Amino acid sequence: MFRTACQEQLLPGATLQEKWEFAQAAGYDGIELRGKGDHHFRERLPELRGAKADGVPMPTVCVDMPHFFAAFDADRRRDALAQMTSQLSVIAELGGAGAQTPASYGMFSRRLPPFTPPRGEEEEREVLLSGLTELGEHARAEGVTLFLEPLNRYEDHMVNRLEQAVELIRAVGLDSVRIGIDSYHMNIEEADPPAAIVAAAPYIGHAQVSDSNRFQPGAGHLDWPAWLGALESAGYQGHLALECRLTPHLDPAEAVRSVPPFLARMSGAAPSGAGR
Repeated sequence: MFRTACQEQLLPGATLQEKWEFAQAAGYDGIELRGKGDHHFRERLPELRGAKADGVPMPTVCVDMPHFFAAFDADRRRDALAQMTSQLSVIAELGGAGAQTPASYGMFSRRLPPFTPPRGEEEEREVLLSGLTELGEHARAEGVTLFLEPLNRYEDHMVNRLEQAVELIRAVGLDSVRIGIDSYHMNIEEADPPAAIVAAAPYIGHAQVSDSNRFQPGAGHLDWPAWLGALESAGYQGHLALECRLTPHLDPAEAVRSVPPFLARMSGAAPSGAGR
């Protein structure tokens, strides 16, 4: 039986407490937070501490910044590393599991002109390993985990598949760095998503879910029984965090409500948060 979480921006309500009231009634087991830049996440600490005191479970934070730890520009890399170390510290204070980030987002794609990035593969590997090591060491000190998210080929040119993330994590050699898988990106990049999950099983630390079209699970053509079955076989113990767009023909709240029972049906289990 998988636990589910919903990203905060998808939930109705003016406060995290109100969002949790809705999420709990809908069958979710937690709220995944969003970590914006300029230390915005750290500045939310009074709000987040209050939500924790009121019993709101916040297991993870997903980075939501304009640049990331493997940016081409050195100043942007330093800023992203500072932001991420801060986010790891905050989620640790909240008793969470860790923070999820890609290496980059939208800064280059080998599939679109000009096709050749301005940085060679050797330098890119050095940047990736340096950033992952720095963040992984900080995560270890805080008692949490950094989740590296492979993105599809149109959003990142460095880490697209689980096997690439595994190779980097092995090279870093820290248990505090793991993969944050995303069903949408896997649907594009993995020839066999369930097999990729099983192969990467020891390195998977977090999972985000949306369907093949980036809408909520159940709105596309992803093979959910196979995907969830592979994750169960991999021994995954974390949350399935909803990160998606919502189909326009449904009321947003209804679309969000539909996910826990859908995932439960696809995995053959009852929604863990239902009936509270």
